[in-house]
Amino acid sequence: MFNLKKMLALLLVVAMVAALFVGCKKTDNTETQAPTTAPTTAPSDNEETTPATDTPTEPVDEGPTDGNYERPDTWARAEDEDIFNAVLADYEAMLDEAETHEDLNERFVAFAKAEAFLLSTGVMAPYQTQGGVYRIGYMAYRTTPYAMWGNDDDRMFSYVAANELIKKEDYAEMKEMWTKAAAGEGTYDAAAYLTSKGYTLRDELDTTFSTAPVTIDWLNTSSQSDTEITVNCVDGLVQYDNLGAMQPALAESWEESDDHLTYTFHIRQGVKWYTAEGTEYADVTAKDFEAGFHHMLDAAAGLEWLVDGKIAGVTEYLSEGGSWDDVGYKATDDYTLVVTLVKPLPYFMTMLTYSCFLPICDSFYQSRGGAYGIDEYAAASQDSGYSFGLSTDVSSQVYCGPFLLQKLQKDSEILVVKNPNYYKADQVTLKAIKWIYDDGSNPIGLYNQVLNGNLVGIGLSEGSGTLAEAKKDGNFDKYAYVTDTTSTSYFGGLNLNRGTFELKSGACKSPQTEEQKISTHIALNNQSFRLALQYAWDHEAMNAVAVGKDLGAASLRNMYTAPEFVRLTADVTDADGHTFTDGTVYGDLVQYYVTEVYKMPIDVADSTNGWYRPDDAKAMMDRAVIELGDAVNYPINIDVVYLGTSANNTNMAKVYKQSLEGVLGADKVQVNLIEATTTEDFYACGYRAPDGISGNYDMFYGSGWGPDYGDPSTYLDTFRGLGAGYMCKVIGLF
Repeated sequence: MFNLKKMLALLLVVAMVAALFVGCKKTDNTETQAPTTAPTTAPSDNEETTPATDTPTEPVDEGPTDGNYERPDTWARAEDEDIFNAVLADYEAMLDEAETHEDLNERFVAFAKAEAFLLSTGVMAPYQTQGGVYRIGYMAYRTTPYAMWGNDDDRMFSYVAANELIKKEDYAEMKEMWTKAAAGEGTYDAAAYLTSKGYTLRDELDTTFSTAPVTIDWLNTSSQSDTEITVNCVDGLVQYDNLGAMQPALAESWEESDDHLTYTFHIRQGVKWYTAEGTEYADVTAKDFEAGFHHMLDAAAGLEWLVDGKIAGVTEYLSEGGSWDDVGYKATDDYTLVVTLVKPLPYFMTMLTYSCFLPICDSFYQSRGGAYGIDEYAAASQDSGYSFGLSTDVSSQVYCGPFLLQKLQKDSEILVVKNPNYYKADQVTLKAIKWIYDDGSNPIGLYNQVLNGNLVGIGLSEGSGTLAEAKKDGNFDKYAYVTDTTSTSYFGGLNLNRGTFELKSGACKSPQTEEQKISTHIALNNQSFRLALQYAWDHEAMNAVAVGKDLGAASLRNMYTAPEFVRLTADVTDADGHTFTDGTVYGDLVQYYVTEVYKMPIDVADSTNGWYRPDDAKAMMDRAVIELGDAVNYPINIDVVYLGTSANNTNMAKVYKQSLEGVLGADKVQVNLIEATTTEDFYACGYRAPDGISGNYDMFYGSGWGPDYGDPSTYLDTFRGLGAGYMCKVIGLF
């Protein structure tokens, strides 16, 4: 079955330089910086770019031998499974092997080798993370829930913001205080700090959004653009605090069985569901958590893959006609929830801050036409009487969180207001949060709105003109700071099995002839050709047109999993006899396999131009020409869709074209830049494309992934086959 996932990274985030808040998890990056949200992780060092190697890449010792180079008479899309098996079957087998390790350290080493293999295929090249840009604003440093995974970093109930622009030195001091507090040295009270410095605090927040939720049913979506609003209106079992420590939420306590297979959660009593208007509707009970999980599986909107094979009975229920009675997620009484796992998962508790574990109000769901059971839900959701979670009607959902959703106008405004009856209302710092629609076309206007105090902050970029404006008026020197980078990773994906060459409206039409489509398809299914494209792509130059030359490398990422996501806690010797020492970070594990096993010249460290290797790109192109023989005609056409209303995204696309054609030669590769004149068309070509066949591009750098839980598999499983891996659709499969 087709499994989706949380969000993709909205490249438009950066594209919308105006960006204010963003999230990780699911993402689409349209500019260089991705998200439009406030940063949440430690900043990376702004290192010098690593120069291209002098020695061309040697042939890969291990890796896929993919591609059928017999030229067909007419263009036709191939079978997804055939292409996956040729390119990524060994990768999936490596993931399966990694999953067999019960020891976390052995598991991390096995995943690192699998990730290195994925990079060696060239089907995707990570290039950026969130953050690493200049910003001015009114926001205190890290006052909302902090975690490298899950949905908690979208929760804004504890946000502290001033009425006055925060000076860069004060922001730096808050950051230092936070760092010490997170390490157990002292406390961090941003509100007290700001008031002691003469700032006054605001209790309402205005920011921007570029794509509105298409549903307010938080269990029937895997996109962050849907859930970043609604998670502010519902609580889960647990929640991270602003220092990164897990705290009880609607589960006030829990126990884990001795065999690590059963978790018993005790649901907080006295918590209520409320309508959008604030009218009490029902008690929150354990049954609502069971109802939410049941509905999530029935809806199969991309969250179910996360628990498939992990929670007992889920696999059977989803694909083998199993009974709900056998699923290990049950309310045993009004305030007790029991979760049974298939096998011990040492990271299980970290999974609980992701949206697939949120509750829904069982009685309200059924009153709106909802039904349980895969077939029953499918029938009910198509009935005219089904009206649960409609984005056109805020009253089609009830809420148990710190805010109530009161307005949702997709091209105008989204508004949430404080829930006065929330069980910990005294911890909610804001009376209201408003998101105002922005298509990225007027960044200077947004900049002025920030200066007037109407918006909470803005990223400053070269391409939008806001960086130059801030330097001209003196605000850069007074207020600009560099945002933290995050665990979200954006990548450029190559379409191995393209099936769409224009939108149904006729927009964003490819200029390729039928003959050119054949050549492009064959070339993209050759590993050497893919690596030639990826090594010829100057990530730093592309990023610099948006954020400025001095920060061009600051947000670069060169591997899929965040390099410091996990680390070894003991020495580990792999199957080949190589020993990794205690304390080795995950990125160093990947680098070893990339360099020593797969003979790639790339540097996987953050903040380096790690994939840009012009000499190696030319060498790989020479290999590709020999391997492809007479099966293709040159130049190979590569279609790239860009958002014309965004100066940043437009300039980035131009750099991509210049980079590839400049390194490889326009006689070998021709990059066709295809303008999307609306955000709707831009998203339809890539981010909102529902499956592999719908992607309207040959190369798309608008997608990214933010982790759902604290294990590398949260990234790496997204490239599993047969629809199990959400990101396979970015490379044109499933």
